[in-house]
Amino acid sequence: MEPKAKVKRVSKTKQSKSADGCFQNGVFSNGFCSMNGAKLPVVRAIDDDEEYGKRKTQDANFEKEILVTSANNSELCVTQPMRSLTVDEYAKAFKSFLDHSTEHQCMGQFNKEELPGIIASLGNGKSTINVLGVGSGTGEQDLKMIRIIQAVHPGIFIKNEVIEPNPQHILAYKEAVRNSTDLKNVSFSWHQLTSMEYEKQAKEQNIQKKYDFIHLIQMLYRVEDIASTIRFFHSCLDCYAKLLIIILSGKSGWASIWKNYRHCLPPTDSGHYITADDIKVVLEGMGVTYQVYNFPSYWDITECFIEGDTTGGQTMDFLTGTKDFMNSAPQDLKQSLLQALGQPECSTKKDGRVMFGNDLSMFVVNS
Repeated sequence: MEPKAKVKRVSKTKQSKSADGCFQNGVFSNGFCSMNGAKLPVVRAIDDDEEYGKRKTQDANFEKEILVTSANNSELCVTQPMRSLTVDEYAKAFKSFLDHSTEHQCMGQFNKEELPGIIASLGNGKSTINVLGVGSGTGEQDLKMIRIIQAVHPGIFIKNEVIEPNPQHILAYKEAVRNSTDLKNVSFSWHQLTSMEYEKQAKEQNIQKKYDFIHLIQMLYRVEDIASTIRFFHSCLDCYAKLLIIILSGKSGWASIWKNYRHCLPPTDSGHYITADDIKVVLEGMGVTYQVYNFPSYWDITECFIEGDTTGGQTMDFLTGTKDFMNSAPQDLKQSLLQALGQPECSTKKDGRVMFGNDLSMFVVNS
């Protein structure tokens, strides 16, 4: 790691709250990370005193200054810390992920093979089917499912509501609706809220709204209380209704990486790393009936093994949730993570490409 400047003074070491001594908010405790007991650079944070305040004002680009021991332990050098992605940075990395993965194709396969049978009983003969999408993003998957509902229930009116906190995503969703000429007998309404805000609002206003179909697609990673969120939206189901949860499989490469490296990375905006295994525990505890459909999905991560490759850098940023991971992470962590990504627990090789396991599990929960 190249030093950017030298400093003359060392302040007190800030202890990490992480029990295993891994990276937490920019601090390694005792220089150790739990991943294979690897030794990482000792990092100390400068206290927010008057001198530091002046430097921070002079250089607004430094979120926090970190002192790292040099290779020969003779000097301490200042470098920028690892940090999690901002909303805009995440969106850019996510687009790269979608461009190089089969995630949407995987969902499309589920929609084609399983969804028509799942939604056949929706509404139980009612003239209107009420649908709620939670964390729907730009609406690409929502609109595909609405078209399937239309095909299975021709002539039925569909009232579609959306919960989505990102205003830009809502604008894109609305634009997609305006540009669609085949969405007959469908109404749309959007709530610019997080799922937690929606739940709080519904409880405060004592709103007992019921839906025939609710879907939570790849969004439970970002809620504060996963079990509470699932219970709440399940309580919003009408008779003969279905709750669809799409989440990463417990056998995916993500599960292996999160298990061994989550504490060595900056905390995400929610800090939740969950898979289908966690959802099963919640649903079993609720005592509800459900079905699980597992579909394979892959993410081409070949470029992350090419030094300096732009796509590879975006791949590592999305995988770790870290801004400029390849240039900000300690060398030991980078090497260990790249080695792990190439192992059978995470990836397979096909035609000379490294394909990361991105398998999805689709839970269909009955009302």
